Amino acid sequence: MDETAFGLWGLFVSAFLSASLLPGGSEAVLYVLAAAGGNPLQLLLVAGAGNTLGGMSSWGLGRLLAWRWPGRLEADARRRAAVLRLRRWGSPALLFSWLPVVGDPLCVAAGWLRIGLFPALMFIAAGKFLRYAAVLLAM
Repeated sequence: MDETAFGLWGLFVSAFLSASLLPGGSEAVLYVLAAAGGNPLQLLLVAGAGNTLGGMSSWGLGRLLAWRWPGRLEADARRRAAVLRLRRWGSPALLFSWLPVVGDPLCVAAGWLRIGLFPALMFIAAGKFLRYAAVLLAM
């Protein structure tokens, strides 16, 4: 495996973990790879795919929580706020799933509220890809 492939896998894993409840520095990894001459479109696709998959795993976790422990998601204040936002604005609120602190609970709340797979995927992906595009354009 060459350095480029190793860097892309590292970016994918970093982006995936950044979209979970774990902290990650995917923007820094993206910046380093882009500054080293990486193909911006390739970097955007890899980072966006990893981050979207991570967001969808949080959505899946929300679906599981709704099935296993219905009614328990609103116990935490951050999660309660995410549920209220989603109830008010629906799936377009998932465009903000890229935001630190509130993005992960939004994805979990979307699954818990049974927002459909396709609308969740489209809005989560749009928000995540736009964030990485903005990072690349700012360079």
